[in-house]
Amino acid sequence: MKKKVFVFWGGVIAIIIVAALFFYQLPTQTETEVNKPTAATEEENVIEEEKEEPRVLVHQNGSQIRITVYGNATILEYCMDNILKVNYLPDKLKGESVGVVGRSSWVPVEYVVEDLEANPLVMKTDAMSIAFDKVANELKIYDQDENLILTQQAIEDSITDELTFSHSPDQKFYGIHGFDATESSDKYLSRDKGGRVEAGQQGDSGAPLIWTNSGYGLLFDSDGGLFKLKDDTIRFSKSSKKDIEYYVILGEPKEIMSGVAEISGKPPMFPKWSLGFTNSEWGIDQEELVDIVDTYREKDFPIDNYTLDFDWKAWGEDNYGEFRWNNEKFPDGASGQLANDLLQQGVKLTGIMKPRILTGTTQGDYAEEHGYFYPNQKDYPEYFSGKLANDIDFSNPVARSWYFDHAKEAFDTGIIGWWNDEADELGNNLQHMNMQMALYQGQRGYSDQRVWSINRNFYLGAQRYAYGLWSGDINSGFNSMANQRERMLSNMNIGQVKWGMDTGGFNGMNPSPENYTRWMQFSAFTPIFRVHSRLDQQRQPWLYGEVAEEAVREVMHLRYQLIPYIYGYERQAYETGLGLVKPLVYDYPNDSNVENLIDSWMFGDYLLVSPVVEKGQSNKEIYLPEGKWIDYFDGTVHEGGQIIQYAVDNVTWSDIPLFIKEGAIIPTMEYMDYVGQKEASRIYIDVFPAGEVSQFMYYEDDGQTYEYEDMGYFKQLITTQKTEENAVIGFSSIEGGYEPEVEEYILRIHQVTGNQLLLNGSELTVYDSMTELDRVDEGAYIEEGIYGQCYVVKIKAGKEAEISIQ
Repeated sequence: MKKKVFVFWGGVIAIIIVAALFFYQLPTQTETEVNKPTAATEEENVIEEEKEEPRVLVHQNGSQIRITVYGNATILEYCMDNILKVNYLPDKLKGESVGVVGRSSWVPVEYVVEDLEANPLVMKTDAMSIAFDKVANELKIYDQDENLILTQQAIEDSITDELTFSHSPDQKFYGIHGFDATESSDKYLSRDKGGRVEAGQQGDSGAPLIWTNSGYGLLFDSDGGLFKLKDDTIRFSKSSKKDIEYYVILGEPKEIMSGVAEISGKPPMFPKWSLGFTNSEWGIDQEELVDIVDTYREKDFPIDNYTLDFDWKAWGEDNYGEFRWNNEKFPDGASGQLANDLLQQGVKLTGIMKPRILTGTTQGDYAEEHGYFYPNQKDYPEYFSGKLANDIDFSNPVARSWYFDHAKEAFDTGIIGWWNDEADELGNNLQHMNMQMALYQGQRGYSDQRVWSINRNFYLGAQRYAYGLWSGDINSGFNSMANQRERMLSNMNIGQVKWGMDTGGFNGMNPSPENYTRWMQFSAFTPIFRVHSRLDQQRQPWLYGEVAEEAVREVMHLRYQLIPYIYGYERQAYETGLGLVKPLVYDYPNDSNVENLIDSWMFGDYLLVSPVVEKGQSNKEIYLPEGKWIDYFDGTVHEGGQIIQYAVDNVTWSDIPLFIKEGAIIPTMEYMDYVGQKEASRIYIDVFPAGEVSQFMYYEDDGQTYEYEDMGYFKQLITTQKTEENAVIGFSSIEGGYEPEVEEYILRIHQVTGNQLLLNGSELTVYDSMTELDRVDEGAYIEEGIYGQCYVVKIKAGKEAEISIQ
């Protein structure tokens, strides 16, 4: 009897195996058969070369390995030819991209294949060599100096098992994920144990990316996954695709992250106003809103944006309340009059959006009938209205289009930016990305006005849709504030450069005046400068006492003075994927002291900031990397490569540890109440020449439209260097077709001594005062300042020029 049962079940198992093998070879809806094999390509390890791609194809018993080399099209010339793509197609089945990869065409790359018949097969570019062992089925990647970087073992096993890469030991790894609003983040930035790849909830983020400051990164095209790390191996499993597709990017951290952006997509530019200050608020009406904006102006606090929570909507009121103004709270909202009135004071309105709509309504019935709701999800009680609702399936392109068709009425009446909330609650990595894709693509097709958004989680690829991230519903208090540092920097490490937080904290008690002040000083040196709170709390500066008010006003003014500097890095992010904020390991990859450092970061290329995040702190230890660093506020020069003791004023809270890197070029403008309040015809440029050449790309455009994608911009490269003979500041010819606001540059050249000032080889007239200098088109003035003797030089903007101090 037992034997018959065994035979019966053995037969069943055999049938299942045969059936599985049969169906495994049928293309699914997301798979296509490519390069159907001929008799020749059915043979094992038949090699073909496709120069136009450029790639090599390895055919193995009906499957295929595609080895392709790519270049990086960014302005970072050192990033060329450093990207390798490997795609393993079992049974020639090619899956569709899951949203991580953002491009299908690439920069042509020069490469050489030495001998198609040789073993190993060797493929070379200027930046790397790739060797494929046809017998061991191993792929080895070497850098330009022929150092072995990575070995991918047994490629053909990857479809049924995890991918395994071996490398030299003792490497520090980054990427993979961020942190949600409340989880422990004691590990800071390193990912030396690996981790699960997922977007998560409440400000969390994920990317199928791991990289090291030892010279390479690995990026997978996968919706989720799992990295396991040992001392000399990287293992990646749980790929969402049968055809394994991964990229290797060689180089230092900035080159790697620029390569990630080249593959996944670069962020479009935010509107220029969004680089200023945003006040988000829950629990507000038109009367209070107008009064608060008036107070910002009366008390000389800058503001560009007010973001409205649930209050702006007629949520649950009728069939279309999710997308239209609440007429009771905002009587002038639906007509557009409120937005127009606030715009006269320079304040733009943005509003919250939810991924759900109420069911049992006209639009709810329509969405259900047309299959727009998330699959297999039942209606659920919506907490704000108490009525039943369901989530839109934003992976459906028709549903995305339908969603924006409803949202554009709000856009037309003044809601010009999107605060997308709670699309992280389904456990779907791509729901938030797809929600913002609906608004981005919809607005791009409807208006030339730049898209702005903030969202509550991130998965790599979302940055293509004008996608900002905020760190979720965080608590108030010093500890929560301090924990935002690693949340911000870990997001830079997975490719999300536009990040902000609920400054002051969302949950819990109101922050103390000291906590609020220090938090505002921190937030002023992040990409998205924004406050927010829960329903019964306020976050305006004048509510925290006179001491806080004065300190906060100073740092808000500084933020606005730095807008020309900040905007240059907004453009850089669009071109290279590298944004305003960088972990120190980007610039100092060989300094073990910064490998896991969160206490300080680079704000642009030339400012290092280390905000005070401890209560009552009177002294702060700050590590400064190699080089010379100048205290921004008092001019003290510090030698790098050491920890300094920085005295902190714990009474007035007025000091911010901020340091200028030697070689800096920092453009600023006169303070304005809001971005674009008046033309910035005069730009001040502080220059600190150093022994090595440094540069800054001064940049302008209209700040509002997408004309910058088609020569609608102004660029002028500024360079500087100091030698034993002279210090030189150079201005290149201009690029672009935009007529800039700037008419003149006022250079303040610091920490240089000399006896002759030349402009294009001719001696400049030196005047006795700045008043005299103001009366002429070009000239100089010498003054004493906090950084020592300063040469003040006035020249016309937009012309090639060279200033030399002999």
